[in-house]
Amino acid sequence: MIFRQIAAVVRLEMTKTFLSRRGIWTYLLALAPVLIFLGHSFNEMRNAEQRAQWTAARTVSTAALKSITPGMSQLDVELAVGEPHRKTTRRGNFNIAVYEYTDGSDLFRFVFVNDRVSNISVNERDSLTADSLIFATVFQFFYLRLAVFFGCVGVFTNLFRGELVQKSLHFYLLTPMRREVLMIGKYVAGLIATIVIFCSSTMLQILALAWHVDSRELATFLAGGGWATVASYVGVTAAACVGYGSVFLAAGLLFRNPIMPAAFVLAWEGANIFLPSTLKHISVIFYLQSLCPVIAPPEADIPRLLRYLITSSEPASVTVAILGLLGVTAALLFLAGNLARRLEINYSAD
Repeated sequence: MIFRQIAAVVRLEMTKTFLSRRGIWTYLLALAPVLIFLGHSFNEMRNAEQRAQWTAARTVSTAALKSITPGMSQLDVELAVGEPHRKTTRRGNFNIAVYEYTDGSDLFRFVFVNDRVSNISVNERDSLTADSLIFATVFQFFYLRLAVFFGCVGVFTNLFRGELVQKSLHFYLLTPMRREVLMIGKYVAGLIATIVIFCSSTMLQILALAWHVDSRELATFLAGGGWATVASYVGVTAAACVGYGSVFLAAGLLFRNPIMPAAFVLAWEGANIFLPSTLKHISVIFYLQSLCPVIAPPEADIPRLLRYLITSSEPASVTVAILGLLGVTAALLFLAGNLARRLEINYSAD
């Protein structure tokens, strides 16, 4: 009987969750990183095509390019590696010239100021190793902390609060159904919706990022544990929906305005890297990062003062991370069940 009631609530809620106008921005949040990685892949494909054209026109050895040092003149560079594949100049108080070369793999850029090499930069050919770190950084610092976070805010806080705003919750409460069962049904519906949306986005992100990779290199990566890595990221995304979903379901029942609790949780999750080791465990993001196959380092351009405040802590084991996340979720759902049992409707106040 209880399972049939939960299934009935899930069926009713699914249409409202997937097709709600207020849910459009959830889809936009999920698609944003896909567009970022597509742009990255298109840029890499364009760069690879350009390098191939330059190499076909004239081959330059890597050793010769690495022999260029600051202070050399333009004539010295041209004698060592020949005419640049591309040259740009700008004249003014300082005569600036930029020579670009490729050895077929990497892009070498030499900047001349008044006929002397002032700066040397090397853009290495993109690889799956570099892409893995890029993906881990975007996934942990943008996707989990912002996209999935705010997606769960929008979906789960509206499961009850949205019904109160639309003055339709009483239709549920007039049925012979325990309120805890109603709460579970709504939570399951929100969970299915967010998992489908954000896990699909995770797979699309990986596909978009791998778009430019050579098929043989990609096949080698997948055969060497790549499928397990993909499954890990999809699983972490689902776990994020489970954890943040319970947080904001309880917040939607406990607070009339979800903005304040959402802001507090966002600040707490964002400050996790600065918290003492004991307090790190009282957060969802700590367990999610522990489950990620690659732990992204803090951003390189973080201010030095904040870098000193970062506290180190060993990530939890997979077992501890899963049990910790499930424990937090169970506690919050228990709280949400008690709040749902005591819920009183006063549409005039909402």
